[in-house]
Amino acid sequence: MNILSISNLAKIGREEPLFSGVTFGLNEGEKAALIGRNGTGKSTLLNTIAGVLVPDEGQVVINKDAGVSFLPQNPPFSKDDTIREHIFKSSSPKLSVIRQYLDLCEKLSTSYSPGIQKQYDALIEQMDRQDLWNYEAQVSSVLSTLNIHDMERKMGTLSGGMVKKVALAQVLVEDTRLLLLDEPTNHLDITTISWLQNYLRDTDRTVLMVTHDRYFLDAVCTNIFEIDRKAVKLYQGNYSAYLEKKEIETEIQQNTDRRIESVLRFERDWLMRGPCARGTKAKARIQRDMQLINREKFKETKGFTFEVQGRRLGGKVLELESISKSFNGVPVIRSFSYVFTAGQKIGIFGNNGSGKSTLLNIITGVIQSDSGSVVKGENTVFGYYNQNPVFDDMTVTVLEYIKEAAEYITRNDGKTLSASLFLNEFGFEGKNQYSPVSSLSGGERKRLFLVRLLMANPNFLILDEPTNDFDIFTMNILEQFLAQYKGCLLVVSHDRYFMDKTADTLFIIEENGDISGFVGKCSEYISYRERLAAEEKAAAKNAGSASSAGSVEKRAAGTNSGTVSLAENENARQASRQEKRRLTFKEQKEFEVLESEIAALENQKTELEAKMSGGDNGDFSAIGETARKYNECTALLEEKYARWEELASFA
Repeated sequence: MNILSISNLAKIGREEPLFSGVTFGLNEGEKAALIGRNGTGKSTLLNTIAGVLVPDEGQVVINKDAGVSFLPQNPPFSKDDTIREHIFKSSSPKLSVIRQYLDLCEKLSTSYSPGIQKQYDALIEQMDRQDLWNYEAQVSSVLSTLNIHDMERKMGTLSGGMVKKVALAQVLVEDTRLLLLDEPTNHLDITTISWLQNYLRDTDRTVLMVTHDRYFLDAVCTNIFEIDRKAVKLYQGNYSAYLEKKEIETEIQQNTDRRIESVLRFERDWLMRGPCARGTKAKARIQRDMQLINREKFKETKGFTFEVQGRRLGGKVLELESISKSFNGVPVIRSFSYVFTAGQKIGIFGNNGSGKSTLLNIITGVIQSDSGSVVKGENTVFGYYNQNPVFDDMTVTVLEYIKEAAEYITRNDGKTLSASLFLNEFGFEGKNQYSPVSSLSGGERKRLFLVRLLMANPNFLILDEPTNDFDIFTMNILEQFLAQYKGCLLVVSHDRYFMDKTADTLFIIEENGDISGFVGKCSEYISYRERLAAEEKAAAKNAGSASSAGSVEKRAAGTNSGTVSLAENENARQASRQEKRRLTFKEQKEFEVLESEIAALENQKTELEAKMSGGDNGDFSAIGETARKYNECTALLEEKYARWEELASFA
């Protein structure tokens, strides 16, 4: 069944059309994504489909029996509404009945009257008739999964992330067949994103979304729509399939252009000789040549690079000593100590509200810890990218904003660029440089903020959710920059792909405020945690079965086989955990040092062997001393190798 039909849709942007001639449709159960660079009109197209914006041309037709639910990037809400009121404002008939039922339950809990009881009984019958009890359970399950419990909290008291969660919950619980989602993963923690990914993949509802989460796109989408050069093109398959097809398409277009240019070399010579255009064939040939010359030539997407001159780190980078922080008596960070060294790239993993941003704010001095100390090295220069960059003056132009930081910038290769040329490299070209900051899209503003941040040449980058509102292309470039970045990196991101590409070690913020370490990538930690959860679930199940069997055996023969089974199971579980454990931070450091120590000892051993074979010119005392050193070196090497092999089994 067709759910959505779009025909010749067009929308004018600031100076020219954002898109035109957009025509496509979605059938029931299809999962599609809109991708494209910041500023190409992804959110505008989604808002136009949702009916928030009126198209300049064309039409949008949504199946009248389907209904549509729309999650915008910045969901509107009334500050005085409770969470319950916001969610149940929906016009969905099913939610309307459930809302009436919940209201009557609340009334009956405080007062009773025959009239209220009569309404209540009628609603019970209606919920039975429409089978709304299962639906109500689904609503409760969604709210619980999104960690929405206190339904009486005012919307005005919620954080930005919590507002997005409530808005997402409202969309998911509505009784509609079409979901329009603009950046649904923004402000969600990784655990919740994983749940949402599975929900959207398995639902039979139709989904059209804008997201830059590449794991999410791969797992959920069956079609990719790319907005490029004011047009929308369909690529069937998930994001990985899109990349493959895009690469082949680019190669074909390049080859076609080369063949046309090869033909035109001869045709231009013929045209320069001034052929007589009286004949029909000559006229047709000239007309064809002019069409080829004036054709719309293939243009590769212009890239840009995050590249600035590096700043050296000193011996002391950053030392955290027993820092802690509590809010309203609840510990967020408890007695955390760590010594950073040059070149470390660490990601911070934790649920929303666990204290990730708090840790970054303590490190950068935005807030003070309750105890402990933060000691920064003399040569350490922070570059702090926070979640919501603030522009003091939104009326200044893009170029003026950059010139406030510097008129000229020196890159890694020593080349000096003016602020204008530097902006060109970051995709801000021509008239865009003279546009006010207020006219930029959310992603463009954040990219501009990042440009200015990098101009300060920091050697310790601290990035708090840098991927929110960035397009996939910008994220790829940022990942390339961070891969070759020589300074320290501390990053918080809900984007699992980005975390995997940029961080090789994790700080894990637990619910009680403790911070532990994990040597490995984000996806490895998620798999590790899922494996442990599965093992614990299996162990609990086996324990229950063993306990039951033991009770039967005890009653039948008076044995303690049940107890033995439980003990064996616990031993196996502990052995499994020991087998699958990861290196601690201290062990990881030891492992890295061991490699260099072993290499140095091997060199020393080779030198001593050469010295002994030379005979030391008959000096027997010197030969004896060399032999003693050789034996010590060999014994130490064996000891180091044994420890290295032990640690390597966990690395």
